[in-house]
Amino acid sequence: MRLLRYPPTIRQIPVTRRPGGAVLDHLRHHQIPKFNETQSIVQASRTSYHPRRLVSTAEMGDCCKSGFRWEVDTFEGKETKIAGLDTYVVGDNKDVAILIIHDILGWTSPNLRLLADHYAPESNATVYLVDFYGGEIVEPSTMRDPEKLKAFDVGAFLARHNKSIRGPEVFAAAKALKAELGYKKVGVIGFCYGGWAAFQLGGKGGAEYLPHAVLRWTLAYFCIGHNLVDAISVAHPSMVEEAEVDAVSVPVQILAPQHDPIFNPGLKEYCNKVIPTLGVEYDYQYFPNLAHGFATRGDPHNPVQKKGLERAKNAAVLWFVQHLHN
Repeated sequence: MRLLRYPPTIRQIPVTRRPGGAVLDHLRHHQIPKFNETQSIVQASRTSYHPRRLVSTAEMGDCCKSGFRWEVDTFEGKETKIAGLDTYVVGDNKDVAILIIHDILGWTSPNLRLLADHYAPESNATVYLVDFYGGEIVEPSTMRDPEKLKAFDVGAFLARHNKSIRGPEVFAAAKALKAELGYKKVGVIGFCYGGWAAFQLGGKGGAEYLPHAVLRWTLAYFCIGHNLVDAISVAHPSMVEEAEVDAVSVPVQILAPQHDPIFNPGLKEYCNKVIPTLGVEYDYQYFPNLAHGFATRGDPHNPVQKKGLERAKNAAVLWFVQHLHN
C-alpha cells in the first residue's frame, strides 16, 4: 500500500467492503480531505485563557448522558482478551495496532465497534477496543430511556472507574501490545472518558500507575529511547489535567468541538499554548457547531453532526496512517 506522507493530499485509501455493504456507509470516505479542509491549527485558540476548574458531576452527566446509537447490524471483529481484559479486536496487521479507549458506554458500544471496523482497514492496523470498566456495562438504551437516564448516577459510576483504579489496566493493555503481541507501532485514541488515559499513555510520567514489575520494565523501555505508544488522538476528552498535557512526548491530535464544558475553553487554550512547545507533532482540529460526544454519539441523520463524525473519523485515520506507518 502506498502510504500517505505529511502534509496530506487527496489519495485513495484501500477500503474492503463489508458483507452487505450497508453498515453506516455514510461514515466510509474513500478519500482523505486536503489539509486546508480539516481546519487544523497549532496556535492557541482565540478564547481567553482562564485556569482550569474542576468539572462537576452534573456537567459530566449532562454531556455524557446523551447521544445516538448508530444503525449497525453486524461487526467485523471478534471478542478476545489482552492483559486479562475483555477486548473487541478487528484487523490482521501484525506490525501496527490501535488501542481505542472507550467513552462512558464502554467496550460493548456498537458505535465504537463500528468505528473500530473502519479504523482497521482504513488505517491498515489491528484495532483493540478493551474493557476498562471491569465488566460493568452501560446499555446504549440508557441514553434514550428517560427513566433509565434519570436513574444513572454518573458520579458514582466514575468513582468506580477512576484513574487510580483503571490506570493500571490501561497501561497493562498498552504494554501487552508491544511486549507480548509484538506490535512495532501502537497508536491510541481516547473518546470522552478515554481522553485522560490517552494523554497518560502518550506522556513521560504515567508509569506511576503500573505494578512494580511492570514499572521496572516501563522505566527501562523509556531509558533506551522507546515510547509505550507512538501517537495519540483524543476526541472531546474528559478528566484531563494540565500535568498530563505537560508530559506529552509523542505526536498528539485533539478533535475539539465548539461546545464542551468538560474540555473547556481554558483547557483547550492551555493545550494550544503548551503542546507546541513540547517538540512533538500536534494537530488541533476545531469542530464548529458541535458538542461533547459528537465523534461517538452524533446523530447521523443531522447533516452538521454527520459531517462532524465523518470528519473526525477521517482525521483519526489519517493521523494514524501518518504516524504508524514509517
